[in-house]
Amino acid sequence: MPAPSLQQHDAPTGGHPEHPAGSDPVGAALATTFDAPLTRPGRPAPSEPGDLVQLLTPEGERTPSAEYDPYLGDVTAEDVRALYRDLVLVRRLDTEATALQRQGELGLWASLLGQEAAQVGSGRALRPGDMAFPTYREHGVALTRGVDPITLLGLFRGVSNGGWDPEALRFGLYTIVIGSQTLHATGYAMGMQRDGSDDAVIAYFGDGASSQGDVNEAFVWAAVFNAPVVFFCQNNQWAISEPLERQTRVPLYQRAAGFGFPGVRVDGNDVLAVLAVTRKALEDASTGQGPTLIEAFTYRMGAHTTSDDPSRYRVAADVEEWRLKDPLERVKSHLVRHGGLSAEEMTHFLGSVDADADALAARVREGCLTMSDPDPDIMFDAVYAEPDPELQAQRAELAAYRASFADGGEA
Repeated sequence: MPAPSLQQHDAPTGGHPEHPAGSDPVGAALATTFDAPLTRPGRPAPSEPGDLVQLLTPEGERTPSAEYDPYLGDVTAEDVRALYRDLVLVRRLDTEATALQRQGELGLWASLLGQEAAQVGSGRALRPGDMAFPTYREHGVALTRGVDPITLLGLFRGVSNGGWDPEALRFGLYTIVIGSQTLHATGYAMGMQRDGSDDAVIAYFGDGASSQGDVNEAFVWAAVFNAPVVFFCQNNQWAISEPLERQTRVPLYQRAAGFGFPGVRVDGNDVLAVLAVTRKALEDASTGQGPTLIEAFTYRMGAHTTSDDPSRYRVAADVEEWRLKDPLERVKSHLVRHGGLSAEEMTHFLGSVDADADALAARVREGCLTMSDPDPDIMFDAVYAEPDPELQAQRAELAAYRASFADGGEA
């Protein structure tokens, strides 16, 4: 969603012809609205944690939960180590892709720095038949669903519109139009419901997208038709340069009540809490209990995309405060203290994860640099299910144009 201007709006001053300047009741009301504090007395600030589900503290200590512990009953110490490996690999992919963009190898990159736990936790909660509808930042979820990271980079290098099979991987193509995927997800979930499927759908979006009409319309349809869909909002507190206070005056998860389904706020930097909360929401959806809105409360540590400069609109102190809540460090601290490995075994494990991350970075870099441009003719392949005369004429026209050059290539 394009960000509104950061400039302060000016209240009307001229007034209506029937109301001289300074006596216009409409202008006065607008002036009061614009001058009102963003956090009103008696209302919680949108950035306050509130009823936050947290199972792993920033220090790596496990906290019990009667409601959500049952959804982690099968999670072993080995599984927690696997989650840590996921987090490290996702962050290394993000770091490498950012570097590739800075070196001119990618046109753009949308970083997920700081949001790894929200994505890995929810991605690992998905069952084989569940379907995910992402935005353009769900690189962590993509990796948990088996999308090759090199294929993932193709979109940002400009050589493909996606590159993977959504049906085979149960992971939709990236959506650039803000919020539209929530409608796609709701419609898909309604189709699954009518097919008698026991699977569910998850739709990812950000706090800025919560202001889009598409998202709110999806809430209405999902609630009315009891669709088996989970709305997963990664609240990283910034819609490009607009803070959360410009999106809502109450915590986002509370919006669900107005549409008639439950909402829950989870610590988005706690991979275990996200895993448990998402598992429960998916179970509820697939057993006929309807949609759930999950607000993963996290923070975007980097820029909105590589074309953004966050230092222009936020203070470094906030970033440093959230750095202490790093999702990778809290899992690492938990493993060191309670992972069931000796010091030597833990050192070996951490070293092997770092080696895997180095190997992934090298493979991604090589794959990106050697990625070939597609044949322009493929643009006609998947437009219609059946041959279309006009499309065939356009294909022939392009072929003739390309053949008109001496080398048979492009102009």
